[in-house]
Amino acid sequence: MSNAIDISLVDWSRGQFALTAIYHWLFVPLTLGLGFIVAFMESIYARTNNPEWKRITKFWMTLFGINFAIGIATGIILEFEFGTNWSNYSWFVGDIFGAPLAVEGIMAFFLESTFVAVMFFGWNKVSRKFHLLSTWLVAIGASLSALWILVANAWMQYPVGMHFNPDTSRNEMINFWEILFSPLAVNKFLHTITSGFVLASVFVAGISAWYLLKKRELFLATRSIIIASVFGLISSLYLAFTGDISAKMIAQKQPMKLAAMENLYEGRTNTPLKLFGIIWGKDSSVYKLPNLILKVELTDALSYLAYGDKHAFIPGIKDLLDGNPKYGIMSTNEKIERGKIARKTLRNLKNAYQQKDSLKYLQLKEQFMNHDFQKNYFAYFGYAFFDNPKSLIPDIALAVYSFHAMVLLGFYFIVFFIVLLWLSFKNILIKQKFLLWIVVLSIPLPYIASQAGWILTETGRQPWVIQDYLPTFAAVSQISSSSVQVTFWMFAVLFTALLIAEIKIMIKQIKSGPKEL
Repeated sequence: MSNAIDISLVDWSRGQFALTAIYHWLFVPLTLGLGFIVAFMESIYARTNNPEWKRITKFWMTLFGINFAIGIATGIILEFEFGTNWSNYSWFVGDIFGAPLAVEGIMAFFLESTFVAVMFFGWNKVSRKFHLLSTWLVAIGASLSALWILVANAWMQYPVGMHFNPDTSRNEMINFWEILFSPLAVNKFLHTITSGFVLASVFVAGISAWYLLKKRELFLATRSIIIASVFGLISSLYLAFTGDISAKMIAQKQPMKLAAMENLYEGRTNTPLKLFGIIWGKDSSVYKLPNLILKVELTDALSYLAYGDKHAFIPGIKDLLDGNPKYGIMSTNEKIERGKIARKTLRNLKNAYQQKDSLKYLQLKEQFMNHDFQKNYFAYFGYAFFDNPKSLIPDIALAVYSFHAMVLLGFYFIVFFIVLLWLSFKNILIKQKFLLWIVVLSIPLPYIASQAGWILTETGRQPWVIQDYLPTFAAVSQISSSSVQVTFWMFAVLFTALLIAEIKIMIKQIKSGPKEL
């Protein structure tokens, strides 16, 4: 790694982006899930014409609106940071990253902003069918907004549908549909919005359980818990399914992330899946990797989940760094050397252009754009920024703990919704005070699981901002570290104030309950 890199600037830029993303993601999942729950409830009202369902719909719609407004504020700041703090990244990705964000602004955000006014203020002003359509379009618009953001993020994890232009030193899009329908992008979208559905279901169930404990709004509480439990159970089961697909894709596209989150150092066949463990001490290798003790494992499970074969070989961190010729794994040092050849060729090409040596320029460009050169050398372009293979190891403790938290809570939610549904259909839920308190206290858990998922996604692929092509430290803007520190603390205070304000407004609205029609 170059000594010219200002590590303080990189760390503060990463910290500021993480701060903004974490706060933003406190609001987004609830918007994604609650929008559809509200649409379901209004559909029941439109079908039954029961005014109680209108009260229920309007109550949850109010909570949706509070969360929706604050989520937009944090999202706008997040997108601006790509230009202010990550301008080198923004230049390097060319039109690829900007295209999904532009579509999100033109299509999804327009859809939400157009119909959200009708949704909140159109009661008794437009027809019942048009109002119901508006509510559904707001819910769909929120998911479409998430789609384009997640497509852009998936491309960073698995770059496809592009080529690198050596004249401009930028990646350029050549196939929009390949980017949009990348298997990683499709699964990331489905997994992420489903996590929002689970979160909103737990949120609705928790507030409804509080009403049952207080013996208030019993019709709202019992009906809301049933809808939330059905929606939540279906979503949590599908979440486990998409999570399984995610693990397979990580094994194929980001093996270092898989090795880190499973604390797997030595590659092996019949690899067990670690469900729990505690990081303690370091191993005796030259890499001084963290040890995992008190492990709970499922025999052969990781090999089977990753490749559908319990005998499949899963490479460990040492295999990925040192290489494993038996399984066709190239060493990191070899990748670094190939990346340096690609970088040197690009530099020579640019020098030939600046010196107006047309013959040399054309020869080097033909060499650079050759398919074999692209596959065997430019594919490792980002490795040229590194000298020490150990720099390619992500934060193992963060990866392990975030993965375990996400998986264990995922199983908890499945049991959670099954129990709620069973007790609701038996009409005995209201008598289970201890269980109702568990439901109320479970509201923060899907937030923890959702944040853990993003921590694993983003820290598990470090040090890359674009997998194998651009390291994080090379993507930052050339600004002073102190200016980033100032804005970090400004945003920390602002976002914390917004979160406190939302919680206070939410609690006040919940305590006052639904308004009489």
